[in-house]
Amino acid sequence: MQRWLSGLFASSDEESVKRLIAEQQKVGEVHARIDLPLHIVLRGARCLKESFSTLVEKYALSGDQRVQAIRLVSDTIDLAMEIMGQAYAISHDRNSRAEESYRLFAITQNISKEKDQQRAAVLHWENQMMFSQVVGKKGSELSRIQASDFGLWFRHKGAHAFEGSSESTAILESMEQIDNVLLPLFGAQIEGSEAQVERISLLHDVRDKVRSILFNLDSLFEQNNELESGRDVLTRLLNRKFMPVVLTRQIEQATKQNTSFAVVTLDIDHFKQVNDTYGHQAGDSVLQQLALILLNNSRSGDYLFRLGGEEFLLIAVDMDGSQIERLAEKLRGRVEREKLLLPNGHAINVTVSAGVSCFDGHPDYQRLLRKADDALYKAKSSGRNRVVIA
Repeated sequence: MQRWLSGLFASSDEESVKRLIAEQQKVGEVHARIDLPLHIVLRGARCLKESFSTLVEKYALSGDQRVQAIRLVSDTIDLAMEIMGQAYAISHDRNSRAEESYRLFAITQNISKEKDQQRAAVLHWENQMMFSQVVGKKGSELSRIQASDFGLWFRHKGAHAFEGSSESTAILESMEQIDNVLLPLFGAQIEGSEAQVERISLLHDVRDKVRSILFNLDSLFEQNNELESGRDVLTRLLNRKFMPVVLTRQIEQATKQNTSFAVVTLDIDHFKQVNDTYGHQAGDSVLQQLALILLNNSRSGDYLFRLGGEEFLLIAVDMDGSQIERLAEKLRGRVEREKLLLPNGHAINVTVSAGVSCFDGHPDYQRLLRKADDALYKAKSSGRNRVVIA
């Protein structure tokens, strides 16, 4: 704040004024990005002007000097607020449009394929739960549906894509009922034949909830069509379009639920050599195969982006530092071991460098991305084919 205030009154030529204006625009964009309410910023400006008015009373100034000083400070702060507010409004409108588009797009896959995949994930969880009962696991040992592949996908993607629908609310409520009401009842101390009857009744209740989830899921998919914009044409991964929306939502969710997430930036080592040696068609094939490796080794609830060129980004939800380090190392090792087939019949190996950054509570996602980029730079400058944690 001191640096900002000093800077407002330090401009002495046209170039420094241009830099000062650009800084106010940047501050406004950051406020929009972290969703800081505009009225809070304006209240802060009013407090600054009031404090200055109180402070100037302590100095031996004439009446005219006092008025001029107060007017100078007030006008300068107001002008800064005007520039900030304009940048805030433009950025906020852009973010709102992207948010609305993303709500429709967040499924991120071919609609029929995604529907089949998520139905299969629900049934897989149900089969696992039934098997756990057969082998006598207690309620506390049973896998929670909200932590399953489907649960992660729906909480972090599906619920956002279908936000506001009664079906989405019903699915979330069913998962809450299963995890917090029904599963804890398994293994309760009930003796004799009553225990078996109670257990069968609970299984029926769980199955009814699962059927409700599947019914509502089918209904949601039938109501929504696939949107192609926002997907990379070559790899079918997400492109940059929805990255701000995804990161903003993950920060909101992590802050509200006291959870964590991480971003991993991955870059193919010496990719230019692949293009120079085998041609751009071979380079495209390598990018497509790498995208498939990353998809097959990440979870449904995670987000994968192709940022451009040979750079990819993974947003890993519900993960702390030790978990994401293991995942990043797993991805690096899997890429290193995989033989990639080229159109000319040759097979080559490539490696990736990765930079990892974990959410630490800061509301601006750009800070998270910068830390991951810095870690990626260290990985590449220290020998490549390695993971560096920010």
